[in-house]
Formats: sequence, structure tokens, C-alpha cells
Amino acid sequence: MPQFKQRQFLDFEKPVKELFEQLAQIKEIAEKNPTVDYTSSIQQLEQSLLERRKEITKHLTPWQQVQLSRHPDRPYTNAYIKRMLTDYIEFFGDRNVRDDKAIVGGFGLLDGETVMIIGHQKGINTKMRQLRNFGMANPEGYRKALRLMRLAEKFNKPVITFIDTPGAFPGAEAEERGQGEAIARNIYEMMRLKVPVICVIIGEGASGGALGIGVGDKVLMLQNTWYTVISPENCSSILWRSWEKKEVAAEQLKLTSTDMKSFGLVDEVVEEPYGGAHWNYEEAAESLKQVLVRLLKELKKIPAEERINNRINKYSKMGFWEEVEE
Repeated sequence: MPQFKQRQFLDFEKPVKELFEQLAQIKEIAEKNPTVDYTSSIQQLEQSLLERRKEITKHLTPWQQVQLSRHPDRPYTNAYIKRMLTDYIEFFGDRNVRDDKAIVGGFGLLDGETVMIIGHQKGINTKMRQLRNFGMANPEGYRKALRLMRLAEKFNKPVITFIDTPGAFPGAEAEERGQGEAIARNIYEMMRLKVPVICVIIGEGASGGALGIGVGDKVLMLQNTWYTVISPENCSSILWRSWEKKEVAAEQLKLTSTDMKSFGLVDEVVEEPYGGAHWNYEEAAESLKQVLVRLLKELKKIPAEERINNRINKYSKMGFWEEVEE
């Protein structure tokens, strides 16, 4: 369990909060009184905490899953890179305008194999959130991502993308520099990459901001994430002129990992630690790493041209429709 100076809890996590605080208190007492054995009490509380987290996980509503995907203690791209890769080297800039801190990427070793990792990065505190623009990339971020993908293709290295964004940055200056074109270009180019491409939604997967680095041979979602064209709040504001219906919108949008898997829009759902990935970074990273290593081995056996054709066919067949004869 990662240790935080001030762990934050959502409203529906209050039962867990009480146990967590009891556990923290007894551990503090144990440190001050080393002559007394508190092992049994600590183990009991840890087991109770685990069971309570397990119970909460089983009964999450779509809106609660959206909240978990945004949890301030949730691991972001750099947290996974740190725990999954060795010899990681980050690259910067789009070689045109500037470096966009909302997207990070570089080469690293995944289980001994060199891969290119690219992902949205949110900040872990107020200052870093502003620096990272809350994970909302500008056109430069998507052009940096494309530059790194082409670099990976040049050296025949697989590409893995981590998606966690409330959307591409909607500012006027971003549109002036070609936000729509940058995202569309990435979608087009990712379809034709000759190397294996795996996309993973590790938090929020919203709109074109997600699609800008979201086209791959395999698309995965962590258990407590969401993926859709619009956030529940914005959907509610459009349909009901208020954010008060966000929970209803979350239900109707069918945005959870389970929904996306049933629709065939994602290939696999990766389980998280009980209560969410923020409870155990190492366990979350190891679970995801095992899936990535397995899928990379499978994809490398397929010839490049066949992979590209499969990728194009996969996205061409998405959606449901009916043809009515006149």
C-alpha cells in the first residue's frame, strides 16, 4: 500500500477511511512502544480493511467508477513507468513549437525488451497540475507523440500508450495551432504503424483527447476507468442544462470498462487492486505489466502488413447500425 502524508477519501470510501485511520493510529502506537506486540491487532485491521475495500469494489455505480478514475491519489503515467520499466529515457518537444508537459514519452525496457511508452500525465499537486495542464494536451503534445511513434517505427520497437485525459485542451490558441488536425493526423498515422501498438486507458478516456493516442492493435482498460465521447458532467449540462444529472448521464453513457468490453470497443479489462489502483501502485503496475508482456509476444508473431490490415478492419467494424430497404 503506498503511503501518503494525507490520503484522500471519496464520499463512498468513508467506511474504508475509518478503518484506515484506526490502522494508522495503532501503527503509530506500536512505533512508540516497541516492547509491546501489536502484530495481531495490526493484522486483523489490515484484513478488515482489505475486506471492506473488496466489498466496495463489488458495488460501484458508473459514477463512482468515474470518481475513482479521477482519484487524486491514483497513479498516473510516470508512476507506471517508474514501476514497470528500467533504463527509461524521456524525450521532449515536437521539434516545431515547444514541449507539451501534458504528454510524456520515451524508450525503456519492459521485461528486457525495448518499448516506446507515451502517455498523458496529470500533476500530483496544484503546481504540477498547472504545469501538466491537468492532462489536457495541446497540438504540440500530440505532435510530440507522433514524433516518438515514428522514432519507434524507425527502430522497429513496439509502442505502448497510456491514456488519462479529460479531453484535449479546448483553448482558442490550441485550435489556432491545429488541435483537430493534430488528433486526426495521429489517428491516421497510428492506423498504419508497422510496429505493434497497445493502448491502455489508465484513468479518464475522454473524446478526441483520448483518441489522439488511442488507436492500436489492442486496447485495454483498467477496471475503474471510463471511455466515452463526453464526460458525464458535460453530457448532463447539454441535456438537462445542469450538472445535477451527472450520475444519470454516467449510467446512460455506458462508459465503464465492462460496458466497453461488451461493445467490443476494448479488448481486455485489467483488474485493479481492491478499492482502486491508488491503494497499491506496485500491484496495479505488476498486473498491467503481465498483460502487456503477454500481448506483445502475441503481436510480434504477426507480420507487419497483417497487423495493419487487422487494425484497420477492427476499427472499421466498430459500431452498430441497421440498413433499411426502401
